[in-house]
Amino acid sequence: DVQLQASGGGLVQAGGSLSLSCEASGITFDDYAIGWFRQAPGKGREGVSCISRSDGTTYYADSVKGRFTISSDDAKNTVYLQMNSLKPEDTAVYYCAADPFSTVVHTTASAYDYWGQGTLVTVSS
Repeated sequence: DVQLQASGGGLVQAGGSLSLSCEASGITFDDYAIGWFRQAPGKGREGVSCISRSDGTTYYADSVKGRFTISSDDAKNTVYLQMNSLKPEDTAVYYCAADPFSTVVHTTASAYDYWGQGTLVTVSS
């Protein structure tokens, strides 16, 4: 079974940084996309960023572009989300998810079959 383990959340002051990790196990398909999503209290789920396993293409939502960086370490089956210049509005539970067989980057949540358990990021003002 595919399992995703998200970690790295915490409490940080506005302007600070955090790095999230998403460790994947049980993935047997060559191509897939890993996406990061977030859900703030009382709000819907938002696609934040995505990376394609096939060619490393990345995608960022406008709300995080220039502040967040997604990367992957294939040897460790881990995808990272480096978050800089954090804002209070970045406060949310962050989830990583896998879309198997995908060769494109996207944040259509319904296409992602596997989800991690979420990690809480709190940014204080």
